[in-house]
Amino acid sequence: METRQAPRILIVGAGPAGLALAIELGQRDIPCLLIERNDRVGYAPRAKTTNVRTREHLRRWGIADKLRAASPLGVDYPSNIVFCTRLNGPALARIENAMYCAPGKNPLYSEHAQWIPQYSVEEVMRAHVQTLPCVELRFSTELLGFTQDDRGVVAQLKNLADGTSLEVACDYLVGADGARSTVRTAIGAKMHGTYGLSRNYNVVFRAPGLAQAHAHGPAIMYWQINGDAPSLIGPMDSGDKWFFMPTQMASDQKLNNDEAAALIRKATGLADQAIEVLSTDEWVASRLIADKYSDRRAFLIGDACHLHPPFGGYGMNMGVADGVDLGWKIAAVLQGWGGRALLDSYEQERRPVHDFVMDEAVANHSVLGNQLWQEGLEDATDAGTRLRSEVGKRIAVAKLREFNTLGVVLGYRYDGSPVIVPDGTEAPAHDFLNYVPTARPGALAPHAWLHDGSSLYDHFGRGFTLLASHDADAAVLAQAEAAARMTGVPLKVLQPQERVIKQLYEARYTLIRPDQHVAWRGDAWPVGDVLLTATGQPVASSAPQHKRTGKATPMSNDFITPFETATGDTP
Repeated sequence: METRQAPRILIVGAGPAGLALAIELGQRDIPCLLIERNDRVGYAPRAKTTNVRTREHLRRWGIADKLRAASPLGVDYPSNIVFCTRLNGPALARIENAMYCAPGKNPLYSEHAQWIPQYSVEEVMRAHVQTLPCVELRFSTELLGFTQDDRGVVAQLKNLADGTSLEVACDYLVGADGARSTVRTAIGAKMHGTYGLSRNYNVVFRAPGLAQAHAHGPAIMYWQINGDAPSLIGPMDSGDKWFFMPTQMASDQKLNNDEAAALIRKATGLADQAIEVLSTDEWVASRLIADKYSDRRAFLIGDACHLHPPFGGYGMNMGVADGVDLGWKIAAVLQGWGGRALLDSYEQERRPVHDFVMDEAVANHSVLGNQLWQEGLEDATDAGTRLRSEVGKRIAVAKLREFNTLGVVLGYRYDGSPVIVPDGTEAPAHDFLNYVPTARPGALAPHAWLHDGSSLYDHFGRGFTLLASHDADAAVLAQAEAAARMTGVPLKVLQPQERVIKQLYEARYTLIRPDQHVAWRGDAWPVGDVLLTATGQPVASSAPQHKRTGKATPMSNDFITPFETATGDTP
């Protein structure tokens, strides 16, 4: 058996969650090994929506333009959702700019969403990973097991291509290995919730001329609402490649390629359409969440710890956000400016978000074509016309929650996190539709376009950022920088001159984390407690922060351990 001293982190699974974690670590110069049991990524092309928040992370990583260029349909392709009885039948309703995919500057976010197959997203992310010198990616490599103690983790791996085994020693191990996670089993975590909300097939097929064979115009998804084959269908890639998903399958029904092709023709009403089925991927929609996300030095992210129906396009995007949250925190600990409480905050922050988003996905799953169908909907009569109008109005209201969800995508918060300093303001109500930016600690930092055309986000540091208003006190900024040097926290001071920043953030000073969430805000610098709390380091005093003033009991320097990390943009 080969023995090899591995990098600091072993990541199991090279899907979007594992790739996101590898990028967060790699761009912070943390050596890591990323393994994938398959010989490539992107086997199951299920996810097709890269939402606004995920593309903002890609912008941070410098690859948003590369994903834009990889769009097989072009970023200007209209992200419409059409509801019809069948592709060759009458229309019922239409939702335009679903998921906020339309290009152009929106004041609420720095990047529009994108309709693109998951395998294309993975290809862009993987190519970027392979440019990071401290990240090693190995395909056809399987995790057999691991042991851990206070000093680290020792993992047993197998090369599936040649059958050789090796041992890897690392500081932390992260399971991004999906619904059947080996890491989850190894740490004794159990999935709880509801299994089998529905049984589904994702069929990928090639159909020359299908886009021209109907009169509904371009769209990213067509909901076919009929009594015998309710389904979703839409373009997925260039070369006339489409996806098809029936939403009403018998518990014992199987689909081979010929049966899938026949069902597509039946659902669309296009009996003579040429169809070449490329794959049929069976899957079960469930709402499941792990009872724990970690055990000492082993962590779970993505589908390994939460599974939810795909309606709303949250699954892949939640996995990427998991990788971001855990990535900067592990890097902080390994670089010496983060404490163990920072790692503990991963589950404390992400679990409530997962519960919130899964509830939204389940609500969307409860209103499919099966539930929207009514007898007589396809009748070519006056009564049929009236019924289609009534159903269309009901669809417009019922499906708004699935396709106009900026309140979910950008509005989630880390309320109650131990590494967030509350300011005493009241938490706004969750709203799936309306996103109202707030700089309340725990929320995503409000976005703004600066007068030079750049995004405010473009100027945030890779570590923490102290965002100061145009009229901030220079002495306070110097005080914050001194506190950062003393605590070892990488801090960038940013003072845009646009007056709208103070209006948006409702404070002179706002401390923003590497993941662009607000850690604290106030009108005076509260000594050094804020930086210690935000990075999970021991705090000398637990005196409560006064609302907005930021005042706290002075802290003894005896409780501050200076680190070698220099104050600056990059840790």
